[in-house]
Amino acid sequence: MASGLAITSSNRIDERFARLREQGRKALVCYATAGHPDRARSIALLRGLEDAGADVVEVGVPFSDPLADGPVIQASSQIALDAGTTFSDVLEIVAEAGLGVPVVLFGYLNPFLAAGEGALARMVNAGCDGLLITDLPVGADPPLEARFTASPLAFIRLVAPTTPVERMKLIAQNGSGFVYLISRLGVTGMQQQIAPELGSTVARLRSVTTLPICVGFGVTDARQAAAVAAVADGVVVGSAIVRAAGTSVDAAIALTRSLRAGIDNAG
Repeated sequence: MASGLAITSSNRIDERFARLREQGRKALVCYATAGHPDRARSIALLRGLEDAGADVVEVGVPFSDPLADGPVIQASSQIALDAGTTFSDVLEIVAEAGLGVPVVLFGYLNPFLAAGEGALARMVNAGCDGLLITDLPVGADPPLEARFTASPLAFIRLVAPTTPVERMKLIAQNGSGFVYLISRLGVTGMQQQIAPELGSTVARLRSVTTLPICVGFGVTDARQAAAVAAVADGVVVGSAIVRAAGTSVDAAIALTRSLRAGIDNAG
């Protein structure tokens, strides 16, 4: 399995974070559900996120039982499913968007398994750079995890704020690209404030890995994004962008620009 200390220079995610470090900047990681609000606007949104300053775009694979997601992302997933969005459609949307920034496919295990043995190769061919599976913790299925780790895709892992340090180390050693640190317990969704203990949680994780640390779950606006950027290598924003996209693509892009400005102005 890949070491959490390893860097693969050919991977666009690693290259992006290396460039950001050289520039003294922090990453903005933006999430959008594929097929929401519809296929055409989904593609326009992905392109708009890049234009507005996203460093990495997470593309959500719609799933019928998204237990880790709050009502905003659950609703967006259902809208996409009701429109007939399949795993193949998700890859077509990624390919048509043709983004110049790294793309991480984000979702639950079932759709990836249902897509069959060739799913990873199809993801690479569509322009994906990484994958994040919310319900496949380290050690749950070693042979399956090894298959994901051995692919050309970065295998991004989740860390909860309550995770012991030794477990944090194990998770990081079995992932690549970056570590996604969940800022709080519970499901995805917008929050009024950032957890006061976030800084100490990031410090514990940083003590056991050199992978970039990106923090998500609950970041809503530029002020919160700046606060997270002060302690982490990247800020992940999902529900706020998805909610704005439900109003209009332009609204989601405007929010993304404000998040980018907030992160950069915070230094």
